[in-house]
Amino acid sequence: MDDRYSTIKIDDKEYKLILTTLATKEIGKRYGGLEKLGDNLMKPENFELAISEISWLIMTLANQSIMVENLKNPNEKQELLTQEYIELMTTPTDLSRYKDAIMEAFQKGIKREIQSEEQKSKNK
Repeated sequence: MDDRYSTIKIDDKEYKLILTTLATKEIGKRYGGLEKLGDNLMKPENFELAISEISWLIMTLANQSIMVENLKNPNEKQELLTQEYIELMTTPTDLSRYKDAIMEAFQKGIKREIQSEEQKSKNK
């Protein structure tokens, strides 16, 4: 899983952002698909909406790694992040920096590794 996430720091604690299938479904419900997400973030109706959407994305992506860890270690469950916690513990400058981490998590989550098979030459 190490190559599928990006990291951010909130209140001196590091969180992994990961685009899972579950997160993709949640984003799809909210925006109508990953392809429509960019439109919503790049053309926000107002500043408050932009902050709300970025903090929701951070919460959603960070909670994926927490839920994975909770699934793997049921006796050491961690509390999920809330949007309110993220908004209280960050500044608008932090959120703008986190945009890069969100995009990195998305790119890693949707990357496709294409391998072509070696073909024998027809001239042999």
